[in-house]
Order: sequence, then C-alpha cells, then structure tokens
Amino acid sequence: MRDEAERAARLRLIRTPSIGPVSYRQLLARFGSAQRAIDALPDLARRGGGRAPAVPPLAAIERERAWVARLGARHLMLGDPDYPALLAALDDSPAVLTLRGDLALAARTSVAIVGARNASAAACRFARELAHDLAAAGASVVSGLARGVDAAAHGGALPATIGVVAGGIDVAYPPEHAGLQERIAREGLLLAEMPPGTEPRARLFPYRNRVVTGLALGTLVVEAAPRSGSLISARLAGEQGREVMAVPGHPSDPRARGCNALIRDGATLVQSAEDVLELLRPLDPRLVRAGGTHWTAPDGPAPHDAPAPLHDARDRAHVLALLGAAPVAIDELVRQSALPAALVQDVLLELELAGRIDRHPGGQVSRVG
Repeated sequence: MRDEAERAARLRLIRTPSIGPVSYRQLLARFGSAQRAIDALPDLARRGGGRAPAVPPLAAIERERAWVARLGARHLMLGDPDYPALLAALDDSPAVLTLRGDLALAARTSVAIVGARNASAAACRFARELAHDLAAAGASVVSGLARGVDAAAHGGALPATIGVVAGGIDVAYPPEHAGLQERIAREGLLLAEMPPGTEPRARLFPYRNRVVTGLALGTLVVEAAPRSGSLISARLAGEQGREVMAVPGHPSDPRARGCNALIRDGATLVQSAEDVLELLRPLDPRLVRAGGTHWTAPDGPAPHDAPAPLHDARDRAHVLALLGAAPVAIDELVRQSALPAALVQDVLLELELAGRIDRHPGGQVSRVG
C-alpha cells in the first residue's frame, strides 16, 4: 500500500472508537477506501440507532506516527506485503500492528508457548529448554511476556522469539519484564496491536492472546489450571484451525489439570521439542486453515456509489432481539435468525458503529447495556 494518504486514513479508521478489526475489513471491502468508509460512518451509525463515532483527526494520526518513529518502531498494516500470512488468514487479524525488531521471525515456522503465571520451577525449566531446542531447529517461539511460562519460553528462545504485548509497545507489563521486553525488541520481534502509551487492561489480554496463537502453526500449553487464560489461548488456537498441544502433568497437581484436560479432549501430548516439530513439519502454512485466504487490501478505485443496505428495520430489530449480555457466536445468530449470513453481518456492522454491540475474540458478539 503505497498511497500515504490512504495509509493515514486507514489508521484513522481503525483508531476510531467502536471500529474493530472485523468492522474495519467489512468497511474497506464495502467502500473500497478508508476515506469513503469514514465519510459513510454517520449514515451507517444512524441506521444502527446511534451517533457516528468520533474519527480522530489527521493531526492525531501524525502525532502517533511521530511517537512510533521516536520509539524506533514502525506501523505494519493488514495488506502490506510483509504482514504475517498466518495472522492475515484470521477473520479478526489486527488492522495495524506496531513492531520493533526482526519481522522475518514471523515468516518462520512458529510455535506459541503459553502457560501458568504462577508456574512451577519444573514447568519453567521445561518451557525454557523446549523453547531453546525449537529455536535451535529453526523455529520461532511466540508468547505474551507474562510471568511464569511465557517469560521462560522467551528467555530460552532468544533471539528467535516473538513477544506480543497487550498494551502499547512502549509499556512494559508486568513492570519487572521491562528488561526482557527491551531485549526482545532489540534481538527478536516485539508486536503490539494497541497504540503506543496504552496501558494494558483486563479486556485487552484476550485480544493479545488471539495474536499470539494466530502467528503460530500450533500452540503448546505447558502448565495451566482449569479456567486459566492459557486454556482460553488453546481454545482460540483450535478455533483458528491451528494445532493444540499440551504437556502432561501429575494428576494431583492443580496446575496440571488444565493440560491433562486438553489432552483428554484431543490435544497432542508433547514431551520434547521433537514431538512439536514432528507434528508441525508436514503442515503447509498456506493451508493451515481450511478455506482461509490471505487478505488483500483493496487498493483499486473506490466505487462511485455506496452500496445499498441488505436489510430493513425489521431485520435489524430481529437480530438485536437475539442478542444479550452474554457473547454469542455469529454463526449461531445466523442460525437462529434464519437470515442470510451477509445480511446479519451487515446489521452487526451498523450496530457496532452505533455503539450497541461489542465484538469478542472467536467471532462472538454481545449487546451493550
């Protein structure tokens, strides 16, 4: 994408409140350019029953660009030729990433290693040694810079490691990992979906997790209690069509129960780096998700007229009535509404722009308020 004006407009679009990765893609596909999408926001939000979200001015985008440059980082946009292909295959891949380091690491065979923050010493040692062996075999190790297993995996794999943070690329979390985060940025690859300066909040970590698993052919859980964030990552990996692996543990150890449950439910049992490599070697990254394709950003001429909506007020009310505070899969909405999938997506786009629904990782939505 060479047009700087379009790049700036796309950054304005994704930095607009209530516009997320899914609606960003839909708007570009529908209107052909970010500026035309921005111009259409008031009418779309009105149809959804709300006010148009406040699009940040160009000056705010220029300030962000200058901030990123001062950090020694750069923006990577969905549709850029060096955007990681595995990540681009997701329906909710980040519209823009901020990066520091060697992006070539994301083009290697990548393995995500996640696990308990309060991991045992044995689990941390295993994660560190396994990550080291994977890196020595030419793979990249992806994780989220959390305490415990994440930090051990990064340390073992350096410099062949990719760290994904939940906040801005300049915000270290946890604070004691500031040195590790800086080392990853200098020797490996550091990625952030949020703008610089963003403090990590609880709701941002699931989005971070879907980037960690989305960059990798497979996700390995080393140690996890039931209902832990690591099991959420494993679920996301499975939904993304990626391999899910787990290290078994003693049945009496609560921190092993999550991994043992994953293995019981079909995850591949792993005891060494060779087990991981044996599973992933046959996989072609271009075919890792059935039906998945590398997203191509529309760079051609924008359509002269905005497309007409696919639905009317009755359809919108019908979809809205099916939504509640608990997240529900969009596929389930399509089934229960008995409406065409494209129509339901069209309604959800307008409701999201109006601030009436939230999107969640895994293709789920919920009603606001």
